[in-house]
Amino acid sequence: RGVQQKHCVPPAASAQLQGTHSHAKHKTHAHMYIPIMVTSAKAAVPTVTDQAAAMQLGQCSKNLATCLAELRTATQKAHEACGPLEIDSALKTVHTLRSELQDAKMSVIDGQLRPLPGESLGKCAQDLGSTSKAVGSSMAQLLTCAAQGNEHYTGVAARETAQALRTLAQAARGVAASTMEPQASAAMLDSAQCVMEGSAMLIHEAHQALLHPGDAESQQRLAQVAKAVSHSLNNCVNCLPGQKDVDMALRSIGEASKKLLVDTLPSCGKSYQEAQTELNHTAAELNHSAGEVVHSSRGTSSQLAMASGKFSQDFDEFLDAGIEMAGHTQSCDDQIQVIGNLKNISMASSKLLLAAKSLSVDPGAANAKNLLAVAARAVTESINQLITLCTQQATGQKECDNALRELEAVRGLLDNPNEPVNELSYFDCIESVMENSKVLGESMAGISQHCKTGDVAAFGESVGVASKALCGLTEAAGQASYLVGVSDTNSLSGQVGLVDPIQFARANQAIQMACQNLVDPASSPSQVLSSATIVAKHTSALCNACRLASSKTSNPVARRQFVQSAKEVANTTANLVKTIKALDGDFSEENRNKCHVATSPLIQAVENLSTFANNPEFASIPAQISHEGSAAQEPIVRSARCMLDSSTYLLETARSLVLNPKDPPTWSVLAGHSRTVSDSIKSLITSIRDKAPGQRQCDYSIDNINKCIRDIEHASLAAVDLTLPCRDDISMEALQDQLTSSVQEIGYLIDPVSTSARGEAAQLGHKVTRLASYFEPLIVASVGLASKLLDQQQQMTILDQSKTLSESALQMLYAAKEGGGNPKAAHTHDAISEAAQLMKEAVEDLMVTLNEAASEGGMVGGMVEAITESMYRLDEGTPPDPRGSFVDYQTTMVKFSKAIAITAQEMMTKSVACTEELGGLASQVTGEYGQLAQQGRLAAATAEPEEVGFQIKTRVQELGHGCIHLVQKAGALQVSPTDSFSKKELIDCARAVTEKVSLVLSALQAGNRGTQACITAASAVSGIIADLDTTIMFASAGTLNPEDDECFADHRESILKTAKALVEDTKLLVAGAASSQDRLAQAAQSSAQTITQLTEVVKLGATSMGSDDPETQVVLINAVRDVAKALAELISATKCAAGKPADDPSMYQLKSAAKVMVTNVTSLLKTVKAVEDEATRGTRALEATIECIKQELTVFQSKAVPDKSTTPEEFIRMTKGITKATAKAVAAGNSTQQEDVIATANLSRKVVSDMLATCKQAACHSEVSEEVRHQALQYGSECTLGYIDLLEQVLQVLQRPTGEQKQQLVVHSKRVAACVTELIQTAEAMKGSEWVDPEDPTVIAETELLGAAASIEAAAKKLEQLKPRAKPKQADESLDFEEQIVEAAKSIAAATSALVKSASAAQRELVAQGKVGSNLANAVDDGQWSQGLISAARMVAAATSNLCEAANASVQGHASEEKLISSAKQVAASTAQLLVACKVRADQDSEAMRRLQGAGNAVKRASDNLVKAAQKAAFDKADDANVVVKTRFVGGIAQIIAAQEEMLRKERELDEARKKLAQIRQQQYKFLPSELREDHS
Repeated sequence: RGVQQKHCVPPAASAQLQGTHSHAKHKTHAHMYIPIMVTSAKAAVPTVTDQAAAMQLGQCSKNLATCLAELRTATQKAHEACGPLEIDSALKTVHTLRSELQDAKMSVIDGQLRPLPGESLGKCAQDLGSTSKAVGSSMAQLLTCAAQGNEHYTGVAARETAQALRTLAQAARGVAASTMEPQASAAMLDSAQCVMEGSAMLIHEAHQALLHPGDAESQQRLAQVAKAVSHSLNNCVNCLPGQKDVDMALRSIGEASKKLLVDTLPSCGKSYQEAQTELNHTAAELNHSAGEVVHSSRGTSSQLAMASGKFSQDFDEFLDAGIEMAGHTQSCDDQIQVIGNLKNISMASSKLLLAAKSLSVDPGAANAKNLLAVAARAVTESINQLITLCTQQATGQKECDNALRELEAVRGLLDNPNEPVNELSYFDCIESVMENSKVLGESMAGISQHCKTGDVAAFGESVGVASKALCGLTEAAGQASYLVGVSDTNSLSGQVGLVDPIQFARANQAIQMACQNLVDPASSPSQVLSSATIVAKHTSALCNACRLASSKTSNPVARRQFVQSAKEVANTTANLVKTIKALDGDFSEENRNKCHVATSPLIQAVENLSTFANNPEFASIPAQISHEGSAAQEPIVRSARCMLDSSTYLLETARSLVLNPKDPPTWSVLAGHSRTVSDSIKSLITSIRDKAPGQRQCDYSIDNINKCIRDIEHASLAAVDLTLPCRDDISMEALQDQLTSSVQEIGYLIDPVSTSARGEAAQLGHKVTRLASYFEPLIVASVGLASKLLDQQQQMTILDQSKTLSESALQMLYAAKEGGGNPKAAHTHDAISEAAQLMKEAVEDLMVTLNEAASEGGMVGGMVEAITESMYRLDEGTPPDPRGSFVDYQTTMVKFSKAIAITAQEMMTKSVACTEELGGLASQVTGEYGQLAQQGRLAAATAEPEEVGFQIKTRVQELGHGCIHLVQKAGALQVSPTDSFSKKELIDCARAVTEKVSLVLSALQAGNRGTQACITAASAVSGIIADLDTTIMFASAGTLNPEDDECFADHRESILKTAKALVEDTKLLVAGAASSQDRLAQAAQSSAQTITQLTEVVKLGATSMGSDDPETQVVLINAVRDVAKALAELISATKCAAGKPADDPSMYQLKSAAKVMVTNVTSLLKTVKAVEDEATRGTRALEATIECIKQELTVFQSKAVPDKSTTPEEFIRMTKGITKATAKAVAAGNSTQQEDVIATANLSRKVVSDMLATCKQAACHSEVSEEVRHQALQYGSECTLGYIDLLEQVLQVLQRPTGEQKQQLVVHSKRVAACVTELIQTAEAMKGSEWVDPEDPTVIAETELLGAAASIEAAAKKLEQLKPRAKPKQADESLDFEEQIVEAAKSIAAATSALVKSASAAQRELVAQGKVGSNLANAVDDGQWSQGLISAARMVAAATSNLCEAANASVQGHASEEKLISSAKQVAASTAQLLVACKVRADQDSEAMRRLQGAGNAVKRASDNLVKAAQKAAFDKADDANVVVKTRFVGGIAQIIAAQEEMLRKERELDEARKKLAQIRQQQYKFLPSELREDHS
C-alpha cells in the first residue's frame, strides 16, 4: 500500500517514506529470511522430479532474486532521499501509540475493552515479554547511533524502535483486554503509556544529540532518559500475571536477607542438635522448592506464582535456621563464614527467581532454560557448602546428603534435551563419559571398601568424587543427546548468529559471581586469585567475540559499538587487575574497598554489552529437534536416568551401611545397585557410540552415489555403442539448467561438508544428506543432456565429467565418514582436504563445459544467476579477517571495472559482425563482475568514511543490473543474429554498462582520491614505457631520423631542467604518502605530467643525434626508460604506503623505491652529459647497464609471482642470448672501442632482462616442482651476478687496459658459460621426460607439419563461410554447381588436414623407433629427410590454400573452372610428394603408415571428385553455349577464319604454358632432397 502511495504522489516526501516503510517494516526478517527462501528454492530445483514444476520453481526463484535485488537498490536510494524524515516519522508513530493506549484505558474504565480475534492472555503476555527485549535492544542501538553522530543509522534505529513499540502496545492492549481485573488492566495500560512517553522523549533527545554532536550535556540527558525508559519497560513487564508474585518473592528474600546485616546475632533459643536438625530439614525443603520453581516456570503463571511464594517462605525458614546455627559457632571467623554462605544462598535464590521470571516471560529466549538450570544448581551447591560447614553429624552422612541434592539438581538436564548443555562436541562428550565412568568405578569401589574397613573420612571423600563424576556423566549425556537429536536429518539445524548469546550470558554470570567472591571479606587469597583468573578468561573471550562480530557485521554502527564495548571491557578489566594485584600483596580493608569499587564499572560494561548483543539482528536461529531426533535421543536419556536413579539408591544404601557395616542384607542391596549403575553406564556408552552423528547418513549417501555411478557407467557404454535413447519429454535448455543447478549446489556444499567432517559432528549428517541428494538429478540431467547432443565427443565429455564428479564425491564421503566430525582425528583431515580439492576441480571442469555449451547456444540463465548471486554477496558481512587494505581492493576493482568496460565495448563491435562470439564475451563479463563484486565487498568494509563504502556497494550493484541486461541481450541476439532491434538494445546496454563503470570508478576515487590518482598515474607511466620500447625498436633499426637540422645541444638544457623537476616531484610523492589524500593526488598527477615531458624531450634529443649512431640513441632512450620504470615502482610503493604508520614495512619499500628513483635520474643526467663525449659515452652506457641489471636482479629475487608463465623451450632461447652477449662483451673488452662497448651495453641490458623474466616465468609454472624451481631461481641469480662481474671487468679494462685485466675477461666469461649450462639443464629438468630439443630437425619437422595442418583447418573454416553468388533464375538452369564446389573444397580441406596430422604421427613413430634422431652419425641425413618432409607439408598447405582461394573466386564468379581443376590437381600432386617423403624410412606395415595411406587416398578421392565436377560443369557449359551461325556466305567465311585464328592462338598459349610448367618443376626438383628425387624418378 505504501509503495502504491509512493507512485501516486511522487513529490510528497511523507509518501516516499511510507513507501520505504512498507518494505522496511520487517526489514530485519526480510533481510534474513527472503535470501534464505531464494537460496532454498534454488537448492530445491534439482530435486523436483516434475519437470514443469521444477522449471516453474526455478524461474520464480530467479525472478524473486532479481526483484529483491532491484527493490533493495531502490530502497537504498529512497533511504538516501528520505533519511532525515525517519526520526520525525518514528516520533509521530510513538505519539500515535500513546493516544491509542489512552483510548484503550478509557475503554477499560467504561468496561468496553475486548480482546481482538486470535488474542489470548498467554499469547499476549509472551509477545509483551519478548517484545520488551526487542525494544530495549533497539533503544540501545538508538543511543549508540546518536552518540556516534550517524544520522542515517539513527533514523533506522528510531524506525525499528517505533516498530517494536507498536508490537509492545498491541501486546499490552491484548493483556489488558484479556485480564479480568479492571485494576490490573488499567495498571498494564498506564505502564505501557509511560513507556511510550519515555520513548518519545528518548527519540527527541536522540534528534537533539544529532543536531549538537559532541555536546556533553545532550549526551547526559540522553543517558538519563534511556534509564527512565528501561525502568518503565521493567514496570510494564512486571504487570504481567504471575510476575507480581515473583517480584513479591524477590522482595521477601531481600527483606529476609537484611537479617544478615546486623552487627550482632540474636541469642540462640534452641540446642545445637535441634538447630542442626532444623537446618537440615529447611535445606531439604528449600532445595525441593527450587526444583518446583524450575518446573513451574515452564507452566502457567499461577503455577509460577504459587511455586515462587512457597520458595520465598522456605527461604525465610532456612535463613532463620542458618542464623540460629551461626549463633552456636564458637569462633568469630566461623561465624563470618556461615553468614557469608547465607549471603551466597540469598544471591543464588534471587538469581533463580529472576531466571524463572525471564523464562516465563519469553520461553523462546536463547539459553533461558539452561540459565535456569544453572541457577538451580547454584542454589543446591550453596546449600551444600553451608551444610558441610555447619553440621557435625556422623562423618559420611553430610557428604551423602550433599551428593543426593546435587544429583537431584542435575536431573532436570535430561527432561527435555532440546538445548545445548555446554560447549562440548560429540567426541568430547564420549571422552567425558569415559573419564567420568572410570572415576565413578574407582569411587564406587572405594565406597564399598571404606564401608568394610570403617574408614569414614575416606568414605566421605569417595562419595564426593562419585557425586562429581555422576554430575559430569549427566551433563555429557544431556549434551550428547542434544547433538544426536540435532544431527537427525529431519531436525532443523540452527544457524549461528553474529554473536552467541549463550556465551555472553554465561560470561556475564561468571564475571558477576567472580566479582562477588573478590569483594567477599571471607575470600581467601587462593579464592581471590581464582576469581581473578575467571574474570580474565571470560573478559578475554568477550573481547574476542566482539572483534569477530565487528568484522562480520555490515552495519557500521554495530561495528563501532562492538569495538567500543570491547575497549570498555578491556580497560575496566585492566583497572580491576591492578587492584587485585594490590590486594594480593596486602589483604587490607582499604585494598578490598578499592577492589570493590573497580568491580562496578566492569559489571556495568559487561551488562551493557550483553544488552546490546541481545539485538534480534544478531540473534541465532535455534535448532528444532524432530520426532525422529527425539526418538534417537531416547536410549541415551533412558540410560542416563537409570544411572541417576540407581546411583541415588546406592548412595542412600551406603549412607546407612557406613553407620552399620555388619548388616549383610544391606550389603547385598548395595551390590545390586552397584551392578545396576555399571550396567546403565555401559548402556549409556553404547547408546552414545551407536548414535554417532552422521555415520548412518554417510552410509546411506555412499550407497546412493554408488548407484548413481553405476547408472552413468551404463549410459556411457550406451553412448559408445550409439544406443543411448534420446529424451523427448524435456528440452535441452531445461536439462542444461537442471544440470547446472545441481553442479552449483554441489559446489556450494563442498566446504560445509569438509568443515563438518573435520570438527562439527552434529552438522555432518545434514550436509552429506544434502550433498548426496543432488547426485541423482545430476546423473539424470547429464544423461538426458548427452542423449540430445549430436556430437559423440561432447556426449562422452559430459558423461565422463559427471562420473568424475560423482567419484570424487564418493571419495569425499568416505573421508568424511572416517573423520566423523572429530577435531582430534587429525590423521583424517588431510584426506578430507584433498578430497574437497578434487571435488572443487571436478565441479569447475564441468561448469566450464556447461558454460561453454550454454554461451554457444545463447542460453544465459546461468550467467544472470551468477551475477545476481554476486550482487547478493555484497550485502553480506565482511570476512573475519580482510587480508588487505582499501588501497589493495581499490586497485583490483579499478582493474576489473576497466576490464568490464573493455569487454562491453568489444560486445558492441561483435554484435555487428560476429554474433557467435557474444556468448564467450558474456561469460567473460560474468566472471569479471564476480571478481569485482568480491573485491567491492571488501573495499566497502575497509573504506573510510563509511558513506564511501555504502556508495561503492550501491554503484557496484547498479553495475550488476547493467551487466544482467547486457548478458540477456547478448543471449537474445545469439538466438536471432539478424534482429536489428536486438542489436540496438545490446549497444544501448553496453553503453549503459560503460557509464556505470565510470560511476564505480568515481565512487572509488571518492574513497581515496590520492591512491586513485596513483593508479591513474601508474597506468600513464606504463603506457610511456611501452612507447619507449617502440622507440628503441625504431632506433635499433636505424630509422629514428631528425626532421629538421638540429643537434643534441638544443635539447640538453630542457632534459636537465625537466629531470630536476622530476626529482622535486619525487620528493613530493614520498611526502604525500604520509600526508593528506589531496596532496598525494597532486604529487601523483604532477609526477605523471613531468615524466611525460621528460620522455618527449629525451626522444627529441635522441632523434636529433641522427640514425648514424643508433646505439647511442638507444643508450639515451634506455636511460629515460629506467627513470620511467623506477617512477612506476615508486608510485606503486607510494600507493601501498599511503596512510600507513612510519614503522610499517610498506614505508621501508617506499624509501627503497625513492632511492632507486634518485639513482636512475642521476644516471640519466650523467648519460646526457656524456652522450656527446665519444671518449666516455661507452663507459657511461656500461655503468648504466650494470645499474639496470642490478635493479632487475632485485626484482627477480623478490617474492612477487609473475602474471604469466612460459615454456622451458622459450627459457632456453633466452639463455642463448646470454652466450652471444658474453662473447660480445669479451670482444669489446679486448678491443676497448667505445662503439663496441655501447653495443655490448645495449645488448646486455636486453638479454639479461629477458633471461630473468623468462626464468622466473618458467620456474613459477604450476607443473614445476619446488626443487627445480629453487634451482632455476638460484642459477638465474648466479648467472646474472656472473654477468655483472664480467661487465664490471670490462669497465676496469676500459679504465686500465692491461693484459692481466684482459685475461680476467676469459675467467668471468667461463663462469657465465657454466651458469648458462646449469640453466639449460634446469630447463630440461622442468620438462622432465617430455623434453625435446627445439633445434632438433625432427622437432622442427613436426612443428611444421602441425602448422600446415592448422593452416589447412583455417582455410577449411574460411570455406565454411562461403556462399554461392546470387544470380537471377532462368528456365531450365541448374543452380547446384556452386554448392558442389564448396562441398568438394571442404572435403579436400578436411582430408588434407587429416593427412598432415597423420604425417606428423608417422614422423613421431619414426623417432620413437629410433629410425630418426637416435644416431648422431646420421644427424645430417636426418636433417635432410626432415627438410624434405617440411617442404612437402608446406606444399600441401600452400596447395590447399590455393584451392580454397580458387573455390572462393569461382563461387563469386571471378575465376574459371579451369583454375579450380588446376588447383585440385596440385593438391593431389603435393599429397603424393608428402606420402613419398613419409615412406622413405617408415615401416610400411605400421599403424601410422596405414592411417597415412588412408588419409592420402581420401585427399586423392576428394580432389578427383572436384575435378570431375568442374569438368562436367565446363562440358555442360560448352554444350549449353549456343553458337549463332551467320547465314550469309562472306560473313560465314569470316566467322570460320576467326574461329581458326582463336584455335591457333589457344594452342600456342597451351604450348607456352606447358613449357613454363616444365621449367618450374625442374627448378623445384633441384631443391628436393635426394631421397625424394630418387624415389620420384
